[in-house]
Amino acid sequence: MLEVDNILEKCGDFSRQQRIMLVLCSLLNLLSAIHFLSNPIINYVPKYWCADGLDPGAPPPKESSCKPLYNNSTNSDTCNKYNYELHMGFQSFVSEKNWICDEGWKIRKGQAYFLAGRLISSLFMGYLADILGRVPILILTNVIATSGNFLTIFNMNVDLFCIFRFVCGFVINTNVTFIRILIVEYMRPSLRTVCLNICSGFFICLGMASTSWIVALIGNWRRFMLFDSLPIFVMPIFVIFVPESVQWLISRKKYDKAIASLKRVAKINGRQIDDSVFEEFIEDCKFSQQNTKKNPNLLHLLRMPRLRRIFLIMLLELELIKHHIRHLNISPFVRSSSLITSILPASLVVIILQDRIGRKALALTILLLIVLFILLPSVLLLHAANPSTPLLLTIYVFGSVFFQLAFLSNIQYTLELVPTCVRSQAMGAIFFIAYVLYICKGYILNLREVFVLLPEMILGVIAFMGACFCLLLPETMNRTLPCSLEDGEKLGNDEHWYTFGCTKKRTQPEELENSLAA
Repeated sequence: MLEVDNILEKCGDFSRQQRIMLVLCSLLNLLSAIHFLSNPIINYVPKYWCADGLDPGAPPPKESSCKPLYNNSTNSDTCNKYNYELHMGFQSFVSEKNWICDEGWKIRKGQAYFLAGRLISSLFMGYLADILGRVPILILTNVIATSGNFLTIFNMNVDLFCIFRFVCGFVINTNVTFIRILIVEYMRPSLRTVCLNICSGFFICLGMASTSWIVALIGNWRRFMLFDSLPIFVMPIFVIFVPESVQWLISRKKYDKAIASLKRVAKINGRQIDDSVFEEFIEDCKFSQQNTKKNPNLLHLLRMPRLRRIFLIMLLELELIKHHIRHLNISPFVRSSSLITSILPASLVVIILQDRIGRKALALTILLLIVLFILLPSVLLLHAANPSTPLLLTIYVFGSVFFQLAFLSNIQYTLELVPTCVRSQAMGAIFFIAYVLYICKGYILNLREVFVLLPEMILGVIAFMGACFCLLLPETMNRTLPCSLEDGEKLGNDEHWYTFGCTKKRTQPEELENSLAA
């Protein structure tokens, strides 16, 4: 396997360059968290009621109503004016445009276009990132999404609104993926977990926590969309300080550009390295890549048995990370706040355990816990005719911790398993297929009409199968990332289903003693 980590260690694999990159990626993650919540926030539908013929001081009804209330002076079933109970005084897009009741299809159409933007960008931008590079595509997607945010603030018809929401959806999955890819491909193996979870977990949590206060301070969806356009000012700094991934350049056999990136990293890190070191490294690369496939893509990965199995297993793992609590109907502000409480503890657990027990052991443990979480709360709620919102919210928060834990650990595990040459394409395809399967999961939830616990039983069985399939994955703790498809196919050939990172760590000293004795 091509040891790119060795040359990065000589140039500095956690020095000034990596710290600058970590700061910039953390800032972008913070802004991405705000953008992630912008769609449900501006589309939030507050409680509303018809104001035709009502006295100014009339109390609001208990529930939203499209038709005139009984105590007004009109006899028509149509309404010309609505009153809203604004949450924290925030004027949402829906409350300003009155896209409710008979006009509610417009906002639903915009949300569908936003989702389409997320899905299409996962596939298309993932493919481009493996062809053109990680940094230019990361910059491109953020510029596109920022333009969509800015254009949304102008008065428009529903068609323009849908186009701009489609554009805004481009950045969600790409930021989640490409920032992590850059960190994984530039950091030393022993620091990948810490750097990923500080950059992603902590700063995404900070961004989500601050969003509600920003919303309350700004008070209007137009000003909020302008604030959400801030990533455009971070992109020029990215161009200056973040070099293209050396791992990707080597995988695409762009050796001259790889040497230029390495020299740039070494210069910023204050390392003096002879040109002969780079020349020797490139010769090793050329020798190792003599028989590798030229311009590989996702279809080539799916033709290789072990990589295809890894891809399908990780697809199943990431598909299981979304959960649903029935009867839970809360505002996006409360939902986002409860989600925030789960991200930070999940990140801390990953930092503590991922590099101690290994990727495979943590993934297996989490999935077994998810099986319990899917089944036990459902049994508890079965005996509660009208479960209270605090009870449902508590279950939702605890569930969010497990599922965030699964997401943070499995996404890193997937990045380390998939070869560099197709890493972005594979991650984009996994996000795309997993989200489509999550949408289809609604049909499973409808099986409650047959038996109330049937959906949870089916999902629990699937999660248990995912835990068993984890045993077929290779361990990647403290390992060099596979560069080519051939490297990925050979990864873990010397391992068994019962091989874990924690057991390998204990046996290493014994192997060393045996080799010295020989």
